[in-house]
Amino acid sequence: MVSLDSPEKNAEFARSLGGNFPVISDPGKEAAKAYGVLGLGGLYARRWTFYIDSGGIIRKVDRDVRPETAGADVARTLAELGFPRRGSPGAE
Repeated sequence: MVSLDSPEKNAEFARSLGGNFPVISDPGKEAAKAYGVLGLGGLYARRWTFYIDSGGIIRKVDRDVRPETAGADVARTLAELGFPRRGSPGAE
């Protein structure tokens, strides 16, 4: 997950959810600009999911992310794209 917020605010957000996942800060908006997700006036980043393989190739972009189903949607799409499951043979 990438956010335009500060590292401190992102850490607070992850803790509030009991999250065990990294939240990368992009307060300078460089990544958001590079991926074309910077929203109106640069005030926010669009909630798009990029599926990037180990070779750095973008395999799919989901521009219709629904927070209430995002976890299941990501898991399903990773399987559809043939990404290895964590702990399975061939997984990194």
